[in-house]
Amino acid sequence: MRRAPAWLGVAVLAASWLGLWRQLGAGPFAAHMLMHMGVVAVAAPLLALALAGGTLDPVPRAPRLFAAVPASLVELCAVWAWHAPALHHFARHTALGLAAEQATFLSSALWVWLSALGGRSGGTRTGAGVLALLLTSMHMTLLGALLALAPRPLYLHAGADSVAALADQQLGGAIMLIVGGVSYLAGGLGLVRGLLHGRGGVPWGGARP
Repeated sequence: MRRAPAWLGVAVLAASWLGLWRQLGAGPFAAHMLMHMGVVAVAAPLLALALAGGTLDPVPRAPRLFAAVPASLVELCAVWAWHAPALHHFARHTALGLAAEQATFLSSALWVWLSALGGRSGGTRTGAGVLALLLTSMHMTLLGALLALAPRPLYLHAGADSVAALADQQLGGAIMLIVGGVSYLAGGLGLVRGLLHGRGGVPWGGARP
């Protein structure tokens, strides 16, 4: 395990979840989105980088379970489902919903990043990893844009002013568009760069063990 990305990933995850229960109720949507992006677009790739290619990498032991494109489709469904108004309300107003949402986000994101970065990469696996990360970048950019450009608030909580709620939602959408879109795009481009330089797709350089 690479210690630097491992500790950094754990630190980002802890920081993202530090005020977890404060997100219950009518807390800012943008703060909730920032926590979401910290988990899936920062902590998850750092933890995957720490595990990929090492003795704790689960991909060589179960390569069929870590197919990058199916994993990305599962994450797509998870992200869009939890941003549907009904499920979002469930996550914002119940401890069970919030815990289920965050567990889903972390597990699906780790699955995608490990599928893309883990194992002994070759042309096919790395190509699938590129496709999965770029697909995820596209759908996060799309969802972020929809939230940022929506003409009315999709998430109205008790006592919330509609004008303030819309501005908060637009900020949250911009956070998803920028952080989520850029993180997964950078991961996909990093794999392409590794392939072009003959490193088996490893985005940070060096050969796999």
